[in-house]
Amino acid sequence: MKIANVDLGVRPVVLAPMEDVTDPAFRLQCREQGAALVYTEFVSAEALVRDVPSTIKKLRINDAERPVAIQIYGREPADMVRAATIVEKAGPDIIDLNFGCPVKRVAAKGAGAGMLRDIPKLLDITRQVVEAVDLPVTVKTRLGWDCENKIITDLGPRLQDCGIAALTVHGRTRSQMYTGEADWTLIGQLKADPRMEIPIIGNGDITTPEGALAAFEAFGVDAVMIGRASFGAPWIFNEVRQLLDTGAVTPLPVEVKFDMLRRQIEENIREIDEYRGILHTRRHLAATPLLKGLPNFRQTRIRMLRAETRAELLDILKETQETFFA
Repeated sequence: MKIANVDLGVRPVVLAPMEDVTDPAFRLQCREQGAALVYTEFVSAEALVRDVPSTIKKLRINDAERPVAIQIYGREPADMVRAATIVEKAGPDIIDLNFGCPVKRVAAKGAGAGMLRDIPKLLDITRQVVEAVDLPVTVKTRLGWDCENKIITDLGPRLQDCGIAALTVHGRTRSQMYTGEADWTLIGQLKADPRMEIPIIGNGDITTPEGALAAFEAFGVDAVMIGRASFGAPWIFNEVRQLLDTGAVTPLPVEVKFDMLRRQIEENIREIDEYRGILHTRRHLAATPLLKGLPNFRQTRIRMLRAETRAELLDILKETQETFFA
């Protein structure tokens, strides 16, 4: 599968863009584990235009994580175009437009999934951004605003006509947020539409290698995107890749998985500082499947989330790892 000239290989599995999750350290680990493409945290177009330092920092990418996409969101065409030209100078392989974020602080202002309530403006932004940059432009969106307005099968061809190079669809509406089950039926219908020539990437509820394989086989998508199931588990890409390529999965040793978590802590501390680096990693520590099923799981998880120093946190990880071999 290719997005313009970016070759992602056969049945690629990609890392979803996620705020406070897909930082450089995590993206690199996911690439090493088999993610064919990684996305940055989403970036505010308005903040980029205003040159906000914390937002500019999100544009930093490492050549080792390529191919990488930088995702932007906003509600004003001029801001989105200007932001896209700023992003292009940062040197990603792809620029992605976020028309799918459901959180209130974004969607209620007309950005992210809020764009699904103003399709002419959504298409105008897409067309203008495509014309303003030389990099491939892609879009990530949802089925529609709510269950009465599932418009993706109509919207997909119109976005393609704007010149985008690929389309990612999350199988929920904005009103669903992240509740209920993702509905891939319309994603499959869009992929089967003879008008569609660009790659279709399916997203939503892919939590296992078997789920990824089923998505490819049942809905014919060109790629599968994994989001929340990667929290604290970058090795999921290794497991999915194994199943897709060989038909079987041999899980990585437990000690290798713990080493990945330790590496993420260390790299975030080095990149930020000790206290904030730990805070930044807590979402992964809270969600990692390594802790599930262990004795005193709840107490261990609470201790991890309360740890404020590198030494304390690494000691807890060491104690937890030792329980596997006790």
